[in-house]
Amino acid sequence: MSSNPQPIVLGKLGSSYGIKGWLKITAYTDSVEGIFDYSPWLIKEQGEWREVKVTQWRYQGKAVVAALEGVETRERAQMLTNCEIGILPEQMKDLPEDEFYWRDLIGCEVINTKGYNMGKVDQIVETGSNDVLLVKANAKDSFGKAERMIPFVTEQFIKEVNVSAKQILVDWDPDF
Repeated sequence: MSSNPQPIVLGKLGSSYGIKGWLKITAYTDSVEGIFDYSPWLIKEQGEWREVKVTQWRYQGKAVVAALEGVETRERAQMLTNCEIGILPEQMKDLPEDEFYWRDLIGCEVINTKGYNMGKVDQIVETGSNDVLLVKANAKDSFGKAERMIPFVTEQFIKEVNVSAKQILVDWDPDF
């Protein structure tokens, strides 16, 4: 799988559930059941990605559990605990022109409304109230910052996102 694009991680397999090989699922999708919109899954087992199919899934209390093809015992399920769940980039749904995936923002240059280049988006942190861009500052940052945390609040701080140009325009003081 080394010549293929890197899978996009959508969640991970949790602990085994029951004696028939079911596993708890931790989903990183907007809604828990959204992870089941994708098929097949790739799971990273012992450092290697391999394809699997979900044969059944259901809510179990507040958790979600699933059965995977070929996983029929508790012992086999336990071997998969904590394996990442991924999909290939081409499996991602196309979005309307004015929408984007968070992964599209990684590496974008962040420039404030006064033209100051603050650096590049290194990651996005979920805080509960709003997501936050973690921006790694340029090597010669004139404000002495190594990184900045900018709340992803559209209209207030995020003025424009141009994914094709890999730029984000923000209303943010570079000294903050």
